[in-house]
Amino acid sequence: MADESTWRQCNICKTPIAYQAKYYVCSVSTCNRKRTGLIFCSMPCFDAHLPMMRHRDAWAEEERAPTREQALAAERAEQEQEAAEQRSPGSAGDAAAPVRRMASAPVDTSDPEVLVVVSKLKKFIKTTSGMNTSDTVFPVLSKHLRELSVAALRQAAAEGRKTVLDRDFIAVLRPGKDAG
Repeated sequence: MADESTWRQCNICKTPIAYQAKYYVCSVSTCNRKRTGLIFCSMPCFDAHLPMMRHRDAWAEEERAPTREQALAAERAEQEQEAAEQRSPGSAGDAAAPVRRMASAPVDTSDPEVLVVVSKLKKFIKTTSGMNTSDTVFPVLSKHLRELSVAALRQAAAEGRKTVLDRDFIAVLRPGKDAG
């Protein structure tokens, strides 16, 4: 933070936004996610953002910055959550030693990491049907992919292989039919 009174900066003009000050966010979900977190100090800055992002239908939503205490409490909670995630088993803490999981071991399928290329799936759905795709689709789809992958790796292990093949997924998707 630049000084004690600055909460964040405008993403366009870099003007400081004070605690409890009015600011604007974009109505498009990809702009107001936690990771992206685009904020604007004024309507002209929001308007400058629109052609850059090529939104077709977007509006500014007025928000109020948190108090300094609220912001510090949120930051502490986020740091505690990150520390807890790093301490949990299966985290990416030790990149030097890859973790091998046995096919019979329980696998956490609730991992929040998205396993699909979001832009490609959105484009496919848009060109196929003309429909938009909600951002809530991707965690659900990723969970199903994890579950399908676990079933396929168990299929490969049952056949004594250390490589998951396409036929393992076919066998899981069409049980009882020839995977050949």
